[in-house]
Amino acid sequence: MHRISSIIAVSIAKFAAFLFLVVLAVASAGAQSTGGVKGKVKNMNGDGIAGAEVTARQDGKDVRSTTADRKGSFRLDGLPEGTYNIIFEAPGYSSGAKFGVEIQSGKIRDLGERLILTVDRGTLVLVQGSVFYKDGTSVAGAKVQIDEIRSDGSKRSLGSASTSLSGEFTFRRKEGPARLRITASYKGTSAVKEVEVDSAAIYRVALTLDSTREN
Repeated sequence: MHRISSIIAVSIAKFAAFLFLVVLAVASAGAQSTGGVKGKVKNMNGDGIAGAEVTARQDGKDVRSTTADRKGSFRLDGLPEGTYNIIFEAPGYSSGAKFGVEIQSGKIRDLGERLILTVDRGTLVLVQGSVFYKDGTSVAGAKVQIDEIRSDGSKRSLGSASTSLSGEFTFRRKEGPARLRITASYKGTSAVKEVEVDSAAIYRVALTLDSTREN
């Protein structure tokens, strides 16, 4: 009786080992029958976009998706062999796409580190302005400094630019409430204006220097 029990135990162990090998073989075959892509999603400044969503789309249907890490890197695998459009999306950015990406079984295709998304203008505060002499003519080459004025009265520089030949300038920032101080200066004279911004929109401002073109 003891011998029969031992034989049954050995048979069960062998059967379990056999099932385990079958499961491994199936999993391995499944892994070999699919492929994927990897890469890095960046903005125009070359910074990785954390949390960007990457989707493989085939025949108008989303097949599989993943999310980029904090550096913008991603790996999207488990895709059956075929041709896909790879879609990149992130809040505040316009969508991007790689069309006609061929996926081969058992391979991860590298899409590189130049998957660039541009800022969606619909989510931007645009400050568009002009600088004039007091006689109303435009000032080309004036320096324009833009600062954010905090609630305690301190300021934080957001950048500077020069006016175009037509005396114009444009400044972009992400939407959100802020008080901006704009200072235009040229040949020893300057003008200052403040503007309150909030939601995404175009804010226009004109600054007039207390000088004439002859000066």
